[in-house]
Amino acid sequence: MNQQSGCGCHGNQPDEDSALKKMVMVGNPNVGKSALFNRLTGSYVVVSNYPGTTVEVSCGKCRIGVEEFQVEDTPGMYSLLPITEEERVSRDILLAGDAELVLHVVDAKNLKRMLSFTLQLVEAGLPVLLVLNMIDEAKQLKIDIDTRLLEEKLGIPVVAISALSGQGVDTLKEKITAYRPAQSTLELFYGEAVDAALNALAPLMPAARGLSQRTLALLLIQGDTAITAEERELEGRSSDYLDTTLVQLEEQLEESASYRIPMILHQNALKICAETFTPPLNRGKSFANRLSEWSMRPLTGIPILLLVLYFGLYKFVGEFGAGTIVDFLEADLFGEYISPWINNFLMTYIPWQPIRDLLGMDYGIITLGIRYAIAIILPIVGTFFIAFSIIEDSGYLPRLALLVDRVFKKIGLNGRAVIPMTLGFGCDTMATMVTRTLETKRERIIATLLLALAIPCSAQLGVILGMVAEKPGAMAVWAGFMLFIFLFIGFLTARLMPGDRPNFYMEVPPLRMPRPGAVFMKTYTRMQWYFVEILPLFILASVLIWLGKITATFDVVVSWLGHVMGWIGLPKEAAVAFLFGFFRRDYGAAGLFDLQQAGALSGNQLAVAVITLTLFVPCIAQFLIMKKERGLKMASAIALFIFPFAFVIGGLVNALLNVTGIEL
Repeated sequence: MNQQSGCGCHGNQPDEDSALKKMVMVGNPNVGKSALFNRLTGSYVVVSNYPGTTVEVSCGKCRIGVEEFQVEDTPGMYSLLPITEEERVSRDILLAGDAELVLHVVDAKNLKRMLSFTLQLVEAGLPVLLVLNMIDEAKQLKIDIDTRLLEEKLGIPVVAISALSGQGVDTLKEKITAYRPAQSTLELFYGEAVDAALNALAPLMPAARGLSQRTLALLLIQGDTAITAEERELEGRSSDYLDTTLVQLEEQLEESASYRIPMILHQNALKICAETFTPPLNRGKSFANRLSEWSMRPLTGIPILLLVLYFGLYKFVGEFGAGTIVDFLEADLFGEYISPWINNFLMTYIPWQPIRDLLGMDYGIITLGIRYAIAIILPIVGTFFIAFSIIEDSGYLPRLALLVDRVFKKIGLNGRAVIPMTLGFGCDTMATMVTRTLETKRERIIATLLLALAIPCSAQLGVILGMVAEKPGAMAVWAGFMLFIFLFIGFLTARLMPGDRPNFYMEVPPLRMPRPGAVFMKTYTRMQWYFVEILPLFILASVLIWLGKITATFDVVVSWLGHVMGWIGLPKEAAVAFLFGFFRRDYGAAGLFDLQQAGALSGNQLAVAVITLTLFVPCIAQFLIMKKERGLKMASAIALFIFPFAFVIGGLVNALLNVTGIEL
């Protein structure tokens, strides 16, 4: 996938693109929109932030027959009434009114839960084509959908496909080229009180928006803040009339309009599904269904989580990735062949010592930067991305979110935050970007702080697990302290920051066996991101370290850090690893790995070192993303808090171990 900056999809597209028909893809998260988008657009993809936000939108081109389309893959959304910033961006794209076709992609297995959104889109007067994705999985479950009857009920084209295998995609393309917009006549009945309010308010809504006046009025009635603010700013509108109408509606309804309207939509969706959707035969609960229920109950869910962590993180990432693969690449390949050959070549053919130091020797681009990135970090990141993709595609993450929701609410978050937190174990930089899916600014700040403070990325985590694997006591102390700090700082921050208790809503897809094709694509995309975004930072860090060496700045900082190392009970040589940590925390972890391999750390020192380094300042990439997402002031405040906090905790752990006489 060719990722670039400066997407030309939002009012600033080049002239050559302005004549293209615009096709927008919408749908819930995890319904296969991205897979379909990639299948339609191929390699021509541009990714950029939506104007005025930090939310990324993918844009591409596709040719179907003789026609060429501009395609936008919008962030996941559940309805036209947005909750998160990503949903607001998706709704704003629809509000622009320039889409000639809207592909609503749904999971065919969960049509009952997703058809409500389809009804919203159709009632809004949008040119909708319903795409029933994952139809192959639906058929395996003996689910039958009468697409022809569904077309009649909705008044829009319907096509069943499997974006992953390509099944039905040719039929979809035929439907796209044959699509002709028709004036929608769908108007659901929401009750006399709501319909009376709609008749009064709809004429006041702007007519030149992407959504119908009736739909805009529905959103206004449900308390959509953006629509309400826009309506009040329009000249010539009577604010008193608007307020009076809304107050009268509230008095007439037994429940809020924001509850009643979705319920009516859901009831209509169920009615249509009853005629067109045949659920699987009820043959009793399968093992997958029972396992699904067990994974969401604390008594059984916690042991299941521990098993996932043990086999997924400790055995696969920690032992296989950080142990077997790293040993082969770092010790055998680089240690025996590449690094000695590079150093010999430089000593023979390069007479200038500074150039030798830049490329090889102790801190060179090849012998340090690329060695760390390829031989130590890449195997750990790669194995984690495989494990995470398997967990993600199995449907376990939403169940984990439900399991931890009660605990997360104590620290100012909700179960939805488990996704960025889990992804943080892969890459905190990527996870910080994903915090934008959280509902409130307060949640996003708390999640960003906890990611920067207490969640080690996969590279750092893998190196740490590889280091403490033979020291169970050190591992227990590290894991216990990190869990305590995560919960304590989260609890404290939630009490200090004002804000409402977060709500939680998440679709729970069926638990299934991970699909090899989907796991491969997800892992491939994330590995591609690693090479494009992270590998250059290792090279940059090597150059900065080289500059620090030739200017003696490196030695001064190492000397200063050496005193700090002594205070927390570590050898002075550990100062070099912590200096590496300024550039990337996993870079620092790799430095500690080298130190431990040399036998320079006792069990107690190992525990202190890995705790302090885990808490250490965010890496450069994570700090830049924090600045982009939360602003320079907040990013700087988080970093300035974390730096002294890490060493204070390290000193306390060292003192505690010494006072108690514990030898790990």
